[in-house]
Amino acid sequence: MPDILIKNTRIYHDSSLQPAEIIIEDGKVTRIGKDLRVSSSDLVIDAGGALTLPAGIDVHVHFRDPGMTLKENWYTGSCAAAAGGITTVIDQPNTLPPTTERRSFAQKLKLARKKSIVDFGINGGVTGNIEKLEELWKLGVTAFGEIFMAESTGGLNIDEETFEEALVEIKRLGALATIHAEDEKLRLETEALLKGDESCDYHSKARPNICEANAVQKALELISGLQVRGHFCHISTLEAVGLIRKEKYIAKRDKKDLLFTCEVAPHHLFLSTRDWERLRAFGKMNPPLRSSHSIKALVNGLNDGTVDMVASDHAPHLESEKDKDIRSAPSGVPGVETLMPLMLAAVKKNILPLGQMIRVTSWNPARVFGLDGHSKGRLAEGFDADLIIADPRDIRPIKAEMLHSKAGWTPFEGMDGVFPRYTLSRGEVIWMEESIIAKPGRGKFLEGKGKRVGDEDEEFDEDEPVE
Repeated sequence: MPDILIKNTRIYHDSSLQPAEIIIEDGKVTRIGKDLRVSSSDLVIDAGGALTLPAGIDVHVHFRDPGMTLKENWYTGSCAAAAGGITTVIDQPNTLPPTTERRSFAQKLKLARKKSIVDFGINGGVTGNIEKLEELWKLGVTAFGEIFMAESTGGLNIDEETFEEALVEIKRLGALATIHAEDEKLRLETEALLKGDESCDYHSKARPNICEANAVQKALELISGLQVRGHFCHISTLEAVGLIRKEKYIAKRDKKDLLFTCEVAPHHLFLSTRDWERLRAFGKMNPPLRSSHSIKALVNGLNDGTVDMVASDHAPHLESEKDKDIRSAPSGVPGVETLMPLMLAAVKKNILPLGQMIRVTSWNPARVFGLDGHSKGRLAEGFDADLIIADPRDIRPIKAEMLHSKAGWTPFEGMDGVFPRYTLSRGEVIWMEESIIAKPGRGKFLEGKGKRVGDEDEEFDEDEPVE
């Protein structure tokens, strides 16, 4: 008898929506068809004609745990993910302590295993710790980074010499480097010119488009020269999209392996410099809000395949922290719960087709970050039953009061979203009709490709100080 039968639903198959029924057994999708004639099952979900889609994979979250749990923790962050249709996340290393060696990695892994309700990977930090990257890789980090080429939250930015040394080591390990591309020298020069500027759009002026473009160009040259795999986080400018499109075209023309990919964040797709007056410091993030010209370039990049995926860069801060002047407020906005709802609403508004939305929120993230090896990213027989059921007709305004992050606010207040009715993770319903129904700790650690067989995770008391 099947564990779950989803009936009266539609799926995306062969470039179109088709009626279907789905059978789930032992956490996997085992059969997909139009009339499966199942006599009974443990649970029958009547989708009422709604869509069943692959759940989202968010490769860029900051769950703030350990060290900054007033803002977020693995439980609240993963609940926000589940409620928004995300069943797999990759956490970034700029926590306290940063995830830069064996001890801090083991501490974060223990906390995640205890609290997370969704599956997860953990990235390894890159600072002056080049000699520690191999041990992190063997412990199972998903990738390295985000590697900060400029100052940002957590103070993990590195100079150009260390950046190149890190890429050499990452190439040797056969790993993936994820890159926060902003030019630190240009940032400092621009900020000096803006001394005394207290305007609400100060942050966009302090980190201009050329700041990102210069860093992307430098990184592309190193990626090509060293033949290392790279991934650009939260690309935000038309100039960067142009550089990436050009390099992808050259690689395709010359029939060379493509060594790099890139992501865009929802706040760069759906917010712009026009929102500074409304958001003030609540719209401050790195890289900053951009003009409508860059937004158009990002949307075009999503549609033509230049941009490979969407990731939230979920970086929560409390309202009390953000309610300050633009210079002193921290950078970062919450977004893991609103990623899929915003993208589904964008499909409804014909901003991008459904097939492309699925590619950039599930297929491509799984492929690029090696999660397809864990049976992630597809609604297909044999894959994990990581699914959402959502009705694109059910568009409603996003409200902070309905969200689950500890941040307690959203930059997308009042914007349209399509939220899932159900979220399933490995065949278990974890979100249903406005309620979290999963226990803390059910999330599974998805080991990176460098995980050494037989290597045991170190154990720590949760409150034990980390040196």
